[in-house]
Amino acid sequence: MAKKKLLLRIDPEMHEKLKLWAEDDMRSINAQIEFLLKKSIRENRR
Repeated sequence: MAKKKLLLRIDPEMHEKLKLWAEDDMRSINAQIEFLLKKSIRENRR
């Protein structure tokens, strides 16, 4: 399945926090964001 490209603008502080969180989970920042979005969608039954 081809993935869509998305430009995401976030403030530097949020980027740094996501980077550290992703490193803790051994993911890239992109994979971490995708993981969190999927989790949120699943939890909110969307």
